[in-house]
Amino acid sequence: MTPMNVHVKVCGVTNVEDATECVALGVSAIGLNFVPSSPRRVDVETARAIAEAVGDRALIVGVVADLDVDAMKRLRDEARLGCLQLHGDEPPEALEALLPHAYKALRVADAADVARADEFPGEHLLVDAKVAGALGGTGVRVDPALVVELARRRKLTLAGGLRPDNIAAAIATVRPFAVDVASGVERAAEPRRKDLRLVEELLAEVRRAARDFSSSGF
Repeated sequence: MTPMNVHVKVCGVTNVEDATECVALGVSAIGLNFVPSSPRRVDVETARAIAEAVGDRALIVGVVADLDVDAMKRLRDEARLGCLQLHGDEPPEALEALLPHAYKALRVADAADVARADEFPGEHLLVDAKVAGALGGTGVRVDPALVVELARRRKLTLAGGLRPDNIAAAIATVRPFAVDVASGVERAAEPRRKDLRLVEELLAEVRRAARDFSSSGF
C-alpha cells in the first residue's frame, strides 16, 4: 500500500514467480483470470500454488465471467481466492449472494454506463473500458472524468489502459481507492508474463502521486 492508501492490483498474473515478485515490490492484490477466452487464463492448480506462495501478503482476486453462484463459490474455495471480480453480465442478485468477498466490474463508455453502478450492491466497484466483443484487458482507457463522482461514493478500483506514464494523472483526477493494471505492465508480446521493471516504475508513479497530494493538503 502506498502512503496515500491507493491500492495497486496487478491483474492477469499466470505464475508464482511473477506473483511473488510483484508482492515483494509492494503490490496490494494479485488478479488471476479464469475467463476461458482470456490469454491470461489460469487453472485452479496454478491459482492455488500462487495463493499459497503469496499467503497473507496480498489479496488474491479471481476474475470470472458469467458463472453461476454455486460455480463461483466452488472456484473461490478450491483456488483459495480471497475475493471474486465479476466481469461478465452477472445480475445484481448473483453479486449479492457472494458479498462481502466479491465486487462487480462495470464496463463503461459513457454516463449511462456509469449510472448502472447503482444497480449493484456492495461497497467496492471496478470500472474498466467498454470495448465491443471484449470483457477487459484491452489496454483501452476509461475517461477519468466519467467516474470522478462515482469514486466519491464507492470504493472504486480504476482499470483500463493504465501504465507508468499515465497512472499518476489518472489518480490525480479520479482519486480512486485502488488501481488495476494488466497489459500496461506486461512484457512486449508476452501477455502471460509481467515486466517487473514496469511494475516497479508504476508503483513509483503511484507514490509520486501520493506525495503530490500530501503537499497539496489531500
